[in-house]
Amino acid sequence: MKNKLKEFCKSLGIEVGIAPVKVYKDLENILNERMKKGYYTGLEEKDIKKRVDPKLTMENAKSIIVCLFPYFIGHRKDSNLSKYTHSIDYHIIVNNKLSEIANFLSQNIEGFEYKTFVDNGPLVDRHLANISGLGYFGINNNIINDKYGSYVFIGYMLNNYEFEIDLPLNKTCIKCGECIKKCPGGAILGNFEIDFSRCFAYITQKKGELSDFEKTLFEKNKSIFGCDICQDVCYHNTNIKSTEIDEFRENIISNLDYEEVANMSNKEFKRAYGNRSFSWRGKNIIIRNLELVKKIR
Repeated sequence: MKNKLKEFCKSLGIEVGIAPVKVYKDLENILNERMKKGYYTGLEEKDIKKRVDPKLTMENAKSIIVCLFPYFIGHRKDSNLSKYTHSIDYHIIVNNKLSEIANFLSQNIEGFEYKTFVDNGPLVDRHLANISGLGYFGINNNIINDKYGSYVFIGYMLNNYEFEIDLPLNKTCIKCGECIKKCPGGAILGNFEIDFSRCFAYITQKKGELSDFEKTLFEKNKSIFGCDICQDVCYHNTNIKSTEIDEFRENIISNLDYEEVANMSNKEFKRAYGNRSFSWRGKNIIIRNLELVKKIR
């Protein structure tokens, strides 16, 4: 059944691995240490026990299907949006693909039960991708896949079928340090840890008034939502394969114009961009960031 699953996922342009269902004690120690240091965004599941024990989310889970969804389609010089936002919202695309996989498995496994997640589950998806052999960690804390680099989304499916698990890769990035040197906010600490309060991608999505330090980061990066710098300078992202998933290649928006957005009402903004991942914080955040870039320029 595992071979059938992998072949089906391959036909969808998806990389797949199987993670074990157990309490991830090593991860629990890491998360507790990060919490003590304040290295979190506030968007994570607050209960660390739920982040390290799959059975607290699905009691009868026997394995976890972990999927990588590559989205790289090339570099665009005119872009002021992070690459992950260029297509329609990746949550929509990934959830649709996970539903296709679930339907396939339901037709082939009697009594198949599952729960799917993309960014909305308690488990740490990068940890799952790592332990299922789909990729290894970069110093920038991104998961790196040898074929697609770090331009990948991660989705996972807790399920009640005991798939044979995959083993993690015994490797890390080459630790060249380019991501550390080029990070606008100095968020990449060099020990596989991130200070999210200094991460420009996080700051572009932060609500409320920005500090003077946070505002100055817009001088180093023209993006008004998200940040690709640590990925764009990464050695492991050279000569990577572009995505084969059509939905990431279609309906591309890579640049927002200040005058156009400023003249939209909130309803018009939602109608035009409500199916885009850069819209989830609303028009006001986009306008704030556009004005910061406009002022600096």
